[in-house]
Amino acid sequence: MNPSLEAAKHRVGVYPGTFDPMTKGHLHIIQRASKIVDRLIIGVASNVRKGPLFTIDERIDLVKTDIANMHDKYCDIDVRPFDNLLIDFARDAGASCIIRGLRAVSDFEFEFQMTGMNAKLNPDIETVFLMASDKWQFVSSSFVKEICSLGGDVSGVVTPHIEAKMKAKFGLK
Repeated sequence: MNPSLEAAKHRVGVYPGTFDPMTKGHLHIIQRASKIVDRLIIGVASNVRKGPLFTIDERIDLVKTDIANMHDKYCDIDVRPFDNLLIDFARDAGASCIIRGLRAVSDFEFEFQMTGMNAKLNPDIETVFLMASDKWQFVSSSFVKEICSLGGDVSGVVTPHIEAKMKAKFGLK
């Protein structure tokens, strides 16, 4: 049988991100992505250049907890760290696609360039874009961290578990 037809019977997708912290917008993309693949791997990027609030191990634990508590999962979901090129991580995971969420036009230029470079590095792995729901288009992890650090209410955009962990990091009640 044609290897690409065989692979089509078991599609693995990778949804990468720093997830510092995971937001309800991320969870919405994960839930939707789980409908289009047979197995979804959440790739948590170490990305120390971004100066994350949480360590890689903390972020993995936070993501795993939110995934475990998530309703409406349509496939198996795994959480793994990575610190190499995304396209290499996806290849090593046996992925046929990379899932990316787009919130606004401002995300498009960066994602367009990254998709082009990934296609050049490995044309066998497709990039699939899922548009953020209008409910989550304004949500970014950077905004969530800043709002929380200043004592603002982030309960509507992160799970209670993550809100508590963020408040603890910032020394808030």
